[in-house]
Amino acid sequence: MLKRLKRTALGAAKSAGIFSLVQESKWRREKLLILAYHGLPLDDEDQWKPEMFLRQDYFRERLLLIRRLGCSVISFSEALERLYAGTLPARSVALTFDDGNYDFYKQAYPVLKEFGFPATVYLTTYHSYYNKPVFNMMSSYLLWKGRHTSLNLKEFTGKDLKVELTTEKGRTACWRALLDLAGREKLSAEAKEDISARLAKQLHVDYEELLHKRILHIMTPEEVRQIASEGVDIQLHSHRHRTPSDPRRFAREIEDNRNSIQAMTSSYATHFCYPGGFHRETYPLWLRKLSVESATTCEAGLATRRSNRFLLPRLVDGSHLSAVEFEGWLTGVSAVLPQRRAK
Repeated sequence: MLKRLKRTALGAAKSAGIFSLVQESKWRREKLLILAYHGLPLDDEDQWKPEMFLRQDYFRERLLLIRRLGCSVISFSEALERLYAGTLPARSVALTFDDGNYDFYKQAYPVLKEFGFPATVYLTTYHSYYNKPVFNMMSSYLLWKGRHTSLNLKEFTGKDLKVELTTEKGRTACWRALLDLAGREKLSAEAKEDISARLAKQLHVDYEELLHKRILHIMTPEEVRQIASEGVDIQLHSHRHRTPSDPRRFAREIEDNRNSIQAMTSSYATHFCYPGGFHRETYPLWLRKLSVESATTCEAGLATRRSNRFLLPRLVDGSHLSAVEFEGWLTGVSAVLPQRRAK
């Protein structure tokens, strides 16, 4: 209901000329819109997670609108420097991509090159070296692929429990059971990969085809090296996509991540994105001690000079956002409407 009302209000505001007034205002000029993308589907991932995936043709339409509105697309590091210096150009936008999925290399990067827009990729590095699908994501995706059937968890958990996958509730219950198993048994990446393969077989999903398409894979070091040499900014997202509550383990995640990025790109990464947008009160202090200069969240908003450098808001774009909602964010109008907090 709220989303429908918001779209109606935005449509009315655009028709009344409010979009044009706000986008030209001093108020908008003093603010930075940081856009966040998770992936452009290689197959049907946008149907599985519309809030995380945006089709390539829709992504191109987003960039066309950005250009048509005369937005200033600048690199994240420059945008941050100019935000706090009070020298942002009109309608400033920075483009960021989380995780470093192969679909960035295959789907997003060619479009970015068409437009000549700079981008920052927050790279989680472990699965760049161990180039198999990320287990948490792949297990969820496989359960969705098998949504017209049922699953007996006995083969995986030892408990004879048959679950219908026709509902989101059933799929979530199975997914959590698999994640609990992996955590409880402290399974290795290889063991989790074996679970994914067996799960696909039981659900009659062609796992080899998914591997061939490299769905839910991270870019290889060679691919990261290539795009970095061509100007893509590679930054921190933790090594294993984790944010431990223990400061030493947290520091190790950053250090392993930074060392891996430096080995791939010869650059010293200083900007961080919280995996899953999750953050604790202690993290900003820990990050400062680790020579990190900023951290972005998944909480919608426009960044201002008053924004905490370690809690920067971003708009997570995906198939769930309509064209008018996206335009509303570019102009700044959407920022004044009620927002749901990021989960």
